[in-house]
Parts: sequence; structure tokens; C-alpha cells
Amino acid sequence: MAIHQHGSGNTVSDRFRSLVVRESGEGFVRAIEERSTGDLPGGDVLVRVRYSSLNYKDALSATGNRGVTRRYPHTPGIDAAGEVVESSAPEFQPGDVVTVTDYDLGMNTPGGWGEMIRVPADWVVPLPEGLTPETSMAVGTAGLTAALSVLEVTNAGITLDQGDVLVTGATGGVGSFAVAILAQAGFGVIAATGKPNANSFLMDLGATEVIGREDVDGDPARPMLRGRWAAVVDTVGGPILAAALKSVQPSGVVTCCGLVADPELHTTVYPFILRGIRLIGVDCAECPIAIRHDLWTMLAGGWRVDGLAGMYRTVALEDVDAEVGRMLEGKSRGRVVVKHRECPVLQ
Repeated sequence: MAIHQHGSGNTVSDRFRSLVVRESGEGFVRAIEERSTGDLPGGDVLVRVRYSSLNYKDALSATGNRGVTRRYPHTPGIDAAGEVVESSAPEFQPGDVVTVTDYDLGMNTPGGWGEMIRVPADWVVPLPEGLTPETSMAVGTAGLTAALSVLEVTNAGITLDQGDVLVTGATGGVGSFAVAILAQAGFGVIAATGKPNANSFLMDLGATEVIGREDVDGDPARPMLRGRWAAVVDTVGGPILAAALKSVQPSGVVTCCGLVADPELHTTVYPFILRGIRLIGVDCAECPIAIRHDLWTMLAGGWRVDGLAGMYRTVALEDVDAEVGRMLEGKSRGRVVVKHRECPVLQ
């Protein structure tokens, strides 16, 4: 067994555990396997992963969705946080604590559900002060997407005195962070959810009011509805997004980042040409690294969520298989952080 020397004097084996998705005659199966760093693709930075997370995109990859992952066997996990083991890039040294989120990680590049990843240096962000590997994964892609959505709202000129902001899919990973970040920034937040027992959870995050999905829908036959929101952070797509577009106040903004309800959008041009609203797509996966640095800094500082501990739960790698099913059945709430076993380089 080969041993690599770590900069702090600790050692780390080139063998590691990974949750691998394989295609079989009966579909796709998931199992924890032992892998080698030699199985990883080329890249500038080798990272020992201590924490990862479960996102909707991970659940799709873990169940064989070819729109997310083209080739199997594969290790999902679009989020990872840990410590640099080896680096050919001068900006990173062994021992640096870092995060890697999005780009191709966990999609077609082996992801954070493995104890090791190897990635290009320009995917890697030094962990900002104020966050730990665990709390950074509680934030993860969901928190970054929420922060980018809120940034689009504020960059569009929406101010606190213009009215409330609607967040759809508010109990999900992105939605719950959007509620918390908007509240932290001082906005009145209307949280829409299909989960009847989520009121206290959402109010604790800072929601001004919690409403049901049906309260957003209105009359689907009408091309316009009463203007109710200064802005909307939509995380689900489909009919709810269509209804939200009809209900935005003049010059309002709607951000769109999800498709869990439906990837199709049926609407008219009326809200756009009669109210001058804007629909802004949010793509965190290819967010420029400079903006990504800024978002992490904001999430560790002024947009840091006070109630973060109540927004996630931690599971072991062995529990991920069951959690994938819960997410796809719509039974997951908040964030799921995946904790790898203790490893020598992160004592």
C-alpha cells in the first residue's frame, strides 16, 4: 500500500472509501467501495474530503440520470470540503483547508462522496474564516445558489422598502437558505411550502409569513394576477414559477434556479411587457471563481446565517443511500451533510 507524506508530518494512504454508483441489469445500484487515488482523474489539487452534502443533483446522479452524469460507474457529490494533500498549483499547499463546489465535481468528475478528490486548482476556494469544513458543507451549493439568487435581486435594485420577497420551495436546501439570507439582509420574507408542518422551522429562519403552495397559484387561466411581491426567489420551477411571474409588482424581479416541480414553464409575455418584470436564471455550477470567492466571504460574514445549526443534519456515508430515496420522495427538509470517517490528515 503506497503512503504519501503529508506536509504536517502525518501520512495518508492512497486507498480510500467511496460511494460508487454502478449500472447493472436491474438498473443502478449504490455501494461503498475501496478505491485508489490512481483511479482519480488528473488535476492540480488532491484533497482529502472530510465533509460533503446531498443535493438534488446528487440524488439524480445517484439514480442514473444521464442528464447529470453521462458515464458510470461514478461517485456523486457536487460539494466537498477538506484538506489539501498534494498540489502542483503554487496557490495551494498541503494542509490548506478548502472547499470545492459545482463545476463538474460529482457530475462526471468523481465527487465528494469519496474520501479523496482530485480537481483543477481553479475549482478550489480557500475556506474563509468563520466557517469550518462541516458548516461550509451545510452551506454548500444550496447556500451558494441562494446567495447568488439574493445577490441578483439586490443587484437588480430591489430595496427593503419596495415590499416582501417570496421564496418558493422554502423548506428545501436552496429555499431555506434564501429565507435566512433575505431575512438577515432585512427583507420581509414570504415563505411558500407544500409541507404543512414547516411553519416553526421557517419562522425560526426569519420568514415574516408562511403560506401554502396553493396560495401562490391563483387562477391559472388568468394571464395576470394582483402584484404581491417585490421579488421572487423561485427554487422549484413549473406552475409555481408561472404563477409567481403573474404576481410580481411592476419592475419586480424573479430569479429561477430549480426544476423539482417541473422543468417546463408555461407563461405569457404580459407580465414582462405590462409590468416590466425581469426573469433571471441562476447558474451556480459555472459561477465565475471571483464571484464564488465573494459569495463565500459574504456567507462567512454579513450573510452568515445565525441559525445554521438548525438547518442541517449530519449523516454517515453509510446512510446516504437511504437519504437519496428520502430526497426524491420529497421527504427531505433542510440540508443533509455527509461526514466521512475520521482520517489522519484532519485531526
